[in-house]
Order: sequence, then structure tokens, then C-alpha cells
Amino acid sequence: MRPTLVQATGPAHTRIYAYGAARGENAVPNDDLVGPIDSSDEWIRQRTGIVTRMRAGAGTDAIDLATDAAAEAIAASGVPATDIDAVIVATISNPKQTPSVSAIVADRVGANPAAAYDLNAACAGFAYGVAQADALIRAGAARYAVVIGTEKLSDIVDPTDRSISFLLGDGAGAVVIGPSETPGIGPTVWGSDGSKADAVGMNHTLVEFREGTAPWPTLRQEGPTVFRWAVWEMVKVARQALEAAGVRAEDLSAFVPHQANMRIIDEFAKQLGLGENVLIARDIETTGNTSAASIPLATHRLLAEHPELSGGLALQIGFGAGLVFGAQVVVLP
Repeated sequence: MRPTLVQATGPAHTRIYAYGAARGENAVPNDDLVGPIDSSDEWIRQRTGIVTRMRAGAGTDAIDLATDAAAEAIAASGVPATDIDAVIVATISNPKQTPSVSAIVADRVGANPAAAYDLNAACAGFAYGVAQADALIRAGAARYAVVIGTEKLSDIVDPTDRSISFLLGDGAGAVVIGPSETPGIGPTVWGSDGSKADAVGMNHTLVEFREGTAPWPTLRQEGPTVFRWAVWEMVKVARQALEAAGVRAEDLSAFVPHQANMRIIDEFAKQLGLGENVLIARDIETTGNTSAASIPLATHRLLAEHPELSGGLALQIGFGAGLVFGAQVVVLP
């Protein structure tokens, strides 16, 4: 008689326990960047809503930022670091191809030997990480998980690139996710459109750089293409996430889209028909676009400024390079 295989099972529901954040040490105003792109402070404000962005110093990398954000989230969650058994890091700016940011961070925050891996879904990375942590816990593969979005984009941008250089900032945001008696994380609506992969991403490969056939790879984008896709297609995804969670736009307390561009955020809110009671994250104004870190950073700031949001519903949606996207409704801690 063959033995019956045992499969793990976990709790029925999960929730976010706490947020943590770390921003670059240096505030960089528009005027510091306009020379190489032959632009102006007024032009950047009108097109993006950015007044300044936070960037890390030469001695700080994405791993350092992730460590600080994770440590704050763990301390605020009340969960001992030794009980964290999964660390998921979303990033496109690991200073090395390997080892993973997550394994180093897990050790630094006292979660060793937690399962640890990095994922690359660009600006949708945090939403992907939340979806995976939720599934791992409910499947019994983890008890508590830390999800981190961390970027030092200033390392991979060409200061003369008028399409993207002025948009980007550095920072990290983190959450602790664990079991819950009631649903705290709604179904994730996610996907990609790789047919438009050339719209935003790295302009060269490391192999090309090594062989001397291309300069150091940097981020670039086709702004109008990305803008149209984000405004028209991502609103559909946001509506699907609301429907999947069984809630309506008027049930929301907060809306936290990827902090890509203020005009995209405003158009999003307009198309979703969000009322004045829904607080909209606009962290981009002083932090810049931090890719995978933008959603947790923006949520962290909203909760700090509006503690009454605790227990409310927030719709978060990420979208970015490779035209990858992910959205879910969560209960704020």
C-alpha cells in the first residue's frame, strides 16, 4: 500500500500587520537636474508633479534601504524577527546579480534562516510580493512573511536622458504579513504585456557593455506609450481588483497607485470616480518614482499623516517595465 503524501495547509486568511519605510538621505530638487536635460523646474512640475525626489548617497545601496524598511516594519508588527520565515524582495536595482537582496536582508534583520528570494516585476513588484506572501501563508508554506520593495534607481539612470532621469528616486518600503481571523488581502489581479516590453526598461545588456559594444545599461522609456497604457489599461485592472474583492470604489478609504506620474494618478482617480472621502497617495511629489518601493512608501506616509485610515480599505496597483501589472485591495493595519 502506497503511503499518502502529506500536504501543508495554512490559515484561511492573511493581513498586513505593519509598514516600514526608508528614503534616500538626500533631497534633490528639480533645479539640480535640469541642466543635463535642458529643461526647467516648471516643465518637470507640470508634466510629472515632482518638486523634489529623495536619493541615496554613494555609501547606501538598495540592500541598506531594504534592511532599514524591513527592520521598522518588523518592530511595528510585534512579530519577533525569529518568527519571520519568508522574506520576499521586489527590486530591479540589486547592486549584484547574485546573491539575492532578500537573503542578506533576512540575515541582517534577524530572520535567518528564512526562505528568501528576489523578484523582478519592476513597479508592480510590491503587489506581486504581497500576492505571493498571502498565498504562501495560506498554503502553510510560511507563518509570517516580510515583503519589501527597494530601489536605488539613481545608480541605473543616465542624467542626460530626458525621458526618465528626472522622475526617479531611491527608497524602500516593507510590510509584515501574517495570519488573520478575517480577510485582509483581496485577490490579486495581475498580468503582463510583453509585446510592449521595449516601451520601458534597460537600454542595453551587461554582456554588450562587457564586450564594449554598448555603454553602461540605464533605464529609459517611451513616455507617451507608457502614459497611454497606464491611464487606459490600468484603470480596467483597478476595477477588476475591486470586483474580485467584492467592494466598490466608494468603500475605499485610500487609493495607492504606483507613483509614476501625478497626471496618471489624477486621471486614475477621475476614471474610478473616487469621492472626496478617499485619500489618494501622492508621495511622488517629494519622493519621486521609486519603482517597486513606491506603493509601500506612499502607504507608509498616508498612515503616518492619517492614522484614522487604520482598518480601512486601500486599493493598491503597480505597473511598469515589461508592462507588468498587479492590483489588490488590502485592509490597512
